[in-house]
Amino acid sequence: MKLRIFFCLLALLIPACHLSAQGLAGSARDRFYPGQLWFDTAGRLINAHGGGILYYDSTYYWFGEYKGERTNSAEVGVTCYSSTDLYNWTDRGIALAVSDEADSPIVRGCIIERPKVIHNARTGKFVMYFHLELKGKGYAAANVGVAVSDRPEGPYRFVKNGCVNPGQWPADLAEADRAATAVPEDYEWWTPAWRDEVARGLFVRRDRAGGQMSRDMTLFVDDDGKAYHIYASEENLTLQIAELTDDYLDYTGRYVRVDPTGQNEAPALFKKDGRYYLITSGCTGWAPNAARLFTAESIRGPWQRHANPCQGDGADRTFQSQGTYVLPVAGRKDAFVFMADSWRPDNPIDGRYVWLPVRFENGLPVLRWEKEWSLDVFGR
Repeated sequence: MKLRIFFCLLALLIPACHLSAQGLAGSARDRFYPGQLWFDTAGRLINAHGGGILYYDSTYYWFGEYKGERTNSAEVGVTCYSSTDLYNWTDRGIALAVSDEADSPIVRGCIIERPKVIHNARTGKFVMYFHLELKGKGYAAANVGVAVSDRPEGPYRFVKNGCVNPGQWPADLAEADRAATAVPEDYEWWTPAWRDEVARGLFVRRDRAGGQMSRDMTLFVDDDGKAYHIYASEENLTLQIAELTDDYLDYTGRYVRVDPTGQNEAPALFKKDGRYYLITSGCTGWAPNAARLFTAESIRGPWQRHANPCQGDGADRTFQSQGTYVLPVAGRKDAFVFMADSWRPDNPIDGRYVWLPVRFENGLPVLRWEKEWSLDVFGR
């Protein structure tokens, strides 16, 4: 009898432990569990990878890539979840659906990555940007896609796609470098001479007529309402920051370069006390690497590179993740959350979310691993 009672209790205990370890499925949460499974309010896994968050009308909206089990291609589209506390998320459905029209740039089977949404106070519209690769062309297109909606959760209407700022020069590229005649075919890749010429705008010149490449990306709205598109460009060798028009649907033609030849991707930009902070990663495919940190007094630069903002065990791999966004927490002073993904390319839907508090030490952001944590770390 005692043995039977023991096994009955064990049978009850194991599922309870499992649910706790998996992120409290079906239960209300009051803290974050980085790297563990995260369920929405209906008890389903949150499927919003490479995402970003819009805060609007006292509600957070989390947009991300809908992932399947076998492919990173877009078979569904961009998902949206909403929350008022950042812990508990309600599925709001597909914000931007892929198309079944063969000639659509967002046809099912294309690649849609890192969607971000911002609200335009002037027009009242919600504007989504995302990295778009055309179906069947791998990562050759390096396009940005734009969609718009009247409501934060969507549905979003696809507007256009293309490369960035065709016919325009970056503001920080010297006149002599604009006039240079060297082309990529003149150099062997990865040699010192090639790197020097890339820093001088080798790929900027190559792509000027058709527009600059745009891959991993984020959006940022400054205090004055000006919006910016930050993206990996020049064959992922250089980040660029491009100013958007007042309606956020196009570019003004003004843009700058960040860390030429530095090979940065996964940009996440935020601002504190008038200073700009940019956390990025290196370019190692789906494998994690050490994060990078840049600061500037103006969003147009110059940008200064600092040491890895991650500290402690796992810092050299950004705690087995790659950043996607830094979220300012509404109503809490100097409270920022670093959002990252722990990719699982063999089973993309099983990718995990790693959210960590951003602490400041000696004027710079610091990230440390937390097994579990709550917003109370920021105080009130």
